[in-house]
Amino acid sequence: MTTALIIAGVILVGTIISIEAGFRWGRRDAAVNPKLQYEGISAVEASAYALLGLLLGFSFSGAMARMDSKRDLVVSEANAIGTAYLRVDLLAEATQPAIREQYRQLIEARVNVYQHRGDPERAGPELATVLATQQTIWNMSVAAAASSPGSAVLVIPPINEMIDLGTALRVSIDTHLPGLILILLVGAAILSGLLAGYSMAKRRQRSWFHVVAYAALLAITVYTVLDLDHPRFGLINMDHAYQPLMELRGTIQ
Repeated sequence: MTTALIIAGVILVGTIISIEAGFRWGRRDAAVNPKLQYEGISAVEASAYALLGLLLGFSFSGAMARMDSKRDLVVSEANAIGTAYLRVDLLAEATQPAIREQYRQLIEARVNVYQHRGDPERAGPELATVLATQQTIWNMSVAAAASSPGSAVLVIPPINEMIDLGTALRVSIDTHLPGLILILLVGAAILSGLLAGYSMAKRRQRSWFHVVAYAALLAITVYTVLDLDHPRFGLINMDHAYQPLMELRGTIQ
């Protein structure tokens, strides 16, 4: 995901620059006042690092929870579609072929939405097809159930659940880490580098290994959080969650 890579790159470069700036700042203060004492700043540094750790921890935990929610909704929607499809057997036989064809189109469009997840120009029309097909299935099923009131009790609720889960899934997919939290996370990571660099000035020489390792660790962690938050685009995906839908498509061909 390009955005996640850019943000991770900003954190990597920004943290290295801020550590260097903090180191030079600390060396300058030491040169101006050779008797400069560093006592008392450890509490500030510990508080800043603790805040950064909390931000990273809560962001990671939230991203994991959102991914789990998306995965559960994908599986639940596939199960709901399968149940609704089976209930078509309860409708009048003459109405079944047309309704079953709509289900085939719905599943095909839903699979295409996921397969084209990285291309909004192709995924958008497929999503519109999903919404239109859901409405068509509802209208046709209600009309078919009107002639058999007894079957309506069993046929209509699964369709309603299928539509509701589809809506919940779309909302869940569009729910991400709030922008303000992301800005705070990036800012805290870079400012922590400034503190680390100032503290490093006590040893009179830079340790580039520690500088790069610290910056890389922050960048990788934030990238992982963002990748978890967008599991359809980056290294982390939900292919296994869509397996029931793929199997359902093969079953009703």
